[in-house]
Parts: sequence; structure tokens; C-alpha cells
Amino acid sequence: MQGAEVSKQVQQMVEFIRQEAEEKANEIGVAAEEEFNIEKLQLVEAEKRKIRQEYERKEKQVEIAKKIDYSKQLNASRLKVLQAQDSIVKEMKAAAEKELLKVSSDTKKYTALLKDVIAQGLVRLNESAVQLRCREADAAAVKAALPGAIQEYVTVTKQPAPTVDVDGAKFLPAAPHCAGGVVMASKDGRVVCSNTLDARLEIAFKQNLPAIRASMFKTSVVS
Repeated sequence: MQGAEVSKQVQQMVEFIRQEAEEKANEIGVAAEEEFNIEKLQLVEAEKRKIRQEYERKEKQVEIAKKIDYSKQLNASRLKVLQAQDSIVKEMKAAAEKELLKVSSDTKKYTALLKDVIAQGLVRLNESAVQLRCREADAAAVKAALPGAIQEYVTVTKQPAPTVDVDGAKFLPAAPHCAGGVVMASKDGRVVCSNTLDARLEIAFKQNLPAIRASMFKTSVVS
């Protein structure tokens, strides 16, 4: 084989190897680029997911904050309404207490009322001996009402007339601290029946408070 022919074959072999190397390099480059693009896409999608998750998290936080703020405002509004209602109810009770102080000004009616509250106290206590305390200003009216109250007790209970000791040394507070009525107790002082006008008003007020509120505040509290 001549030198020129050998050189040609070598040249062909070199060319073939170079071409094959270039093709292989191209394949590697294409594969690397595809792998890079896939990895880049995965990274982009991962970042998108993170952004979406972060947005959703912040959106939930904003929504929760709105709900909390709304709840606070609602509770504050309810509290203001309740406070306003309580203020009105207290004013009404204060007005009733003020009117109660006028009850004793009509001696005839007040003496009849004392007879009833004393009789009620005697029935509740149902004792043979009773201590009675009243306002100093009511002492005369109490003594005038006492016989009728004892008679009413006897009629209702069919029991003998009790002994009623009106305390002439210690009295109930004067107006405006006490509107009238009596406080009664068993002889040993263990059983006490407070039948003052103030106590009766307090009991009546507590018992009727739901009806009073329903009547005065027909609309419901802010909802």
C-alpha cells in the first residue's frame, strides 16, 4: 500500500472519529440541555408552589384577622347595647325606689300596708313569740297596724295569737336608706324575715327582670 493511500485512509478514520465524537457531543449537549430544562422547570414549579402556599397562608391570616376584628367589633357593640340597657334598667329601678319613699306619706294607706306585711311575716315565721323592728318614724303606724295583723295571722293559720315585741331601742334606717316596712325575727333571732319595702322591691325586681327587659328592649342585641 502506498503512502498516499495510507494517509488517505488515516485521514478518513480521523474524520469518522471526529464526526462520531461531534455527534456524541451533540447528543450529550442535547441530553444535558433537556435535563437542565427539566430541572429548571421543576425548580420553577417548586417556587410557584411555595409562592402559592405562602399566598394562601397570608390570605388565611388576613381572613382570620378580619374575622377576629369583626368579632371584636361585634362584641364591643353588644357590650355597648347591654351597658345602655343596664343603665336604663338601673334608672328605672332608681325611679321606683324614689317613688317607694312616697308610700309612707299617706298614713292611712301605709298603715293598711304595714298590717299586710306584718301579717305576712307572722305567717312566714309561724312562731309563738316574734321580735319586730321598724323605722322610728313608723313606730306609731306599726302599733296601730299590729292588732289587725295578728288577727289576720290567727284567721289564716288557726294558731293562737303570737306575742310580738316591737323593738323601741333599735330602729331600721330612716329614709332615704329605708322606705319603710318591717324586719321580723323569731325570739332567738335565728329565723329572720325582712319585709321592708326595699326588700320587697328588690325581690319583685329580680323576679320580673326578664319580663321587664323583654318589654323594654323588644329588638334583639346586635347579632
